[in-house]
Amino acid sequence: MPPLPASSKLRIAICLSTLFCSCLASGAFAQETESEDWNKWKSTYVDKVLPIIKVKCLKCHEGEDSEGEFDMAKFPDGESAVDAGDVWERVAKRVRLNEMPPPKSPGLNDREKSAFHRWVDSRPGQDLCSKLASDETQSWYRGHVMSRRLSQFEYANAIRDLTGYLIPSEFLPPADGAGGEGFDTVGDSLFTSPIHLESYLRVANQAIDRLLFDSGSVEKALQQIVANHAAIQLIVPLSSTDSDLDTAASQTIGSFARRAWRRPIQSEEIDRLQKLFMQAREEGGTYSVALRQPLKAILLSPHFLFLAEPEPEQSGVQRLTPHQFATRMSLLVWSSLPDEELLDLADNGMIFQPDTIRQQLQRMLRDPRSRSIGENFGLQWLGLRDLSQSKPDQELFPNFDQRFLRDSVEETVQFVSSIFQQGRPLTDLLVSDYAIVNDRLAAHYGFRNISVPGWHRVSLVTEQEKRRGGVMTMASVLLKTSYPRRTSPVLRGRWILEEILGSKVPPPPANVPALDEQQPSEESKTLRQRLELHRQKAECASCHDRMDPIGFGLENFDVIGGWRADENGSPIDAEGTLPSGEKFVGPEELKQILLKRKDEFFRHFTRKFVGFALGRELNKFDQCIIDKSIKRLQDEDSATVILEEILMSYPFQNRYYNPAKSKS
Repeated sequence: MPPLPASSKLRIAICLSTLFCSCLASGAFAQETESEDWNKWKSTYVDKVLPIIKVKCLKCHEGEDSEGEFDMAKFPDGESAVDAGDVWERVAKRVRLNEMPPPKSPGLNDREKSAFHRWVDSRPGQDLCSKLASDETQSWYRGHVMSRRLSQFEYANAIRDLTGYLIPSEFLPPADGAGGEGFDTVGDSLFTSPIHLESYLRVANQAIDRLLFDSGSVEKALQQIVANHAAIQLIVPLSSTDSDLDTAASQTIGSFARRAWRRPIQSEEIDRLQKLFMQAREEGGTYSVALRQPLKAILLSPHFLFLAEPEPEQSGVQRLTPHQFATRMSLLVWSSLPDEELLDLADNGMIFQPDTIRQQLQRMLRDPRSRSIGENFGLQWLGLRDLSQSKPDQELFPNFDQRFLRDSVEETVQFVSSIFQQGRPLTDLLVSDYAIVNDRLAAHYGFRNISVPGWHRVSLVTEQEKRRGGVMTMASVLLKTSYPRRTSPVLRGRWILEEILGSKVPPPPANVPALDEQQPSEESKTLRQRLELHRQKAECASCHDRMDPIGFGLENFDVIGGWRADENGSPIDAEGTLPSGEKFVGPEELKQILLKRKDEFFRHFTRKFVGFALGRELNKFDQCIIDKSIKRLQDEDSATVILEEILMSYPFQNRYYNPAKSKS
C-alpha cells in the first residue's frame, strides 16, 4: 500500500484531534453535571444534616468509645460525608426503624427526620432501577399490600375464560373505586363487602350449573376443562363405574383448580375438594350434581377471588414466583387468568427469560382478549368508565340513544386496544389518519358510507374526515366533556390538559358562580362570548386562559360529537391562542399543536400505564420504567414498548415483604 500524502495525513490528524476533543468535551460535560450534583449534596449535608448530628448524635457517637464503634465526628464536612459511602444508608435504616437515637435519648423530631431522609435519598449515582420503595429505603413508605381481590372487570373476565359464562350486568359485583394513579387495580381501594360475597355465590352457582349437565363423556369433559377460554361442558357418563367417576372427578377438580388458582395444586388441596364430591355422591347425587360442589368451592376460594401473593418467610425484597408473575402478566394484558401456555412456562421456570416475555407479549396481544387494554385501562385513563351517566337532551339531540352510547364506547375501546395490538405509534392516540367505526358512527361523523355491518378501519382522506383521528375527537370524549344541552370549552380544555398532557388544573374558587347562571341580556350571546365575560374576573383568568383556548378548538363538535358550523345563528369561532402565543384554528391545527408537546404526553401516558400495572401510587424507584419507556417510544415509535418495559422492570417482577408488619 503506497504511503499517504502529507495533506491526507493532516486531514486525518485534524479529524482524530476533533473527535478526541469532542469526546473529552462530552466527558467533561458529564463530569461537570455529576460534580454539580455532588456539590449540592455536600452543601445540603453541611447546611441541613451536620447541625442535627452535632446536637442529637455526637453525645453517643464521638471518639474511640463511640456507641456501636461508630464515630460520627469523622464527618465534619461535605467531603468526609461523601467518603463515608453507604454508611448513610445503614444509618437511615436504623433511624427509620426507630433504633437510633435510642429510646431514652433526645430523639429526632419530624422536621429533622425529614431533612435527614431527604438528604440520604437524594444521594447522586444511586441505582434506583433495581430497588423498591420499602421501610428501609423510604421513610414515607406505607407498606402497600399488593395482594388484592380481583376487580369487577377482572372477575367477570376470569369467570368468562374459565367457564364460558358471561355474567349479566345485574349480577356483577359492585363497581370498584379508583386509587393510586387513578385505577381500580389498587388494593387499598378494593374492599370486600357482604354484597360482594352474595354476588360471588350467585355467579358461582350460575356458572357451574351451566357448565355441567347429564350427557356425553368424561373424556370430552377433561379435554374441554383445559381449553384456553372456550365455554366448557363437563358431561356425565351414565355407564361408568364409581371408581372411574372418582378418578375423573379428581382429574377434573385438579385441572379446574389449576386454571382458577393460577398455580400448581397440592394433593392435599385436591383431597379436600374431592371430599365434597364424595359426600354429595354418598347423599345420592349424580356425577354432575356431585361435581358441582368442589367446582363451586374453587370459585368461592380466596385463591380465585384474590390476587394472592403469599408472604414468604424471608423479609425484604423478594422476586415473585413464576406463577405470580404469570398472573400479573395476564392481568396486565388480558385483565384475566393466565392460559395454559403461560402456566406451562411458569411450571418449567422459563417465564422470566427476556426472550420468553417478549414472545408471550406478542402472542397475548394477538389474542382477542387483549381488547381489555382498551376496555379496562383505556376507559379509566380517559375517564369514560361513567359515561352511562351522560344524558344529552333528547329534544336537542334525537340521534342519541343507548345504542349510540354503546357504539361510542366501543369505538374508543377498539381504537386504544389496536394501538398496542398492532404496535402502532403512541402518537396515534393524539393524531391518526384512520378511525375504527361502524356504519352508524360513520354516518354520524360524515364519513363515506359503510355498507358492510360490523367495525372497520377507515382511512381518513377527505377534508371532512380529517377532522377526526385520535381520541379527542371521538364521540365518547366529546360527550364526556359536555353538558346535557351545550358544549363546554372549559371541560374540554381541562380534559386535554389533565388526561392528555398530565397538567393539573385546580378547582374553581368557591365563590365563583356557574357559567349557566347568566343574565337575560346574555342569552343571545355565543358560548365563547359568555366565556370571555367570565374570564374578565381575575380569580378565573389564570386557569381559563389555559383551558378555554384549547376547548375552543373543539367547538365545531356538538354535545354528541356531530359537526356544526354555527351556534344560535352565529358562525362557530374555533380559533384559540395559547399562553405561549401559539395560535390555531379548529381540531386539525389543535392536534398539531399538541403533537409538538408529545414528550409531555408520553410521560403522562406512561406514568398512568405503570400505575395501572403496579396497582399503587408511584415513587422515585418507578421512574426508571417511565424514563426507559419514553426513550424507546422516541426511538422505536411503537406503543408496545411500554408493556415490554413494564414486564421487564424490577418493580413488576419483585415485591417488598415485611412479615412482622403484616402480622401486626
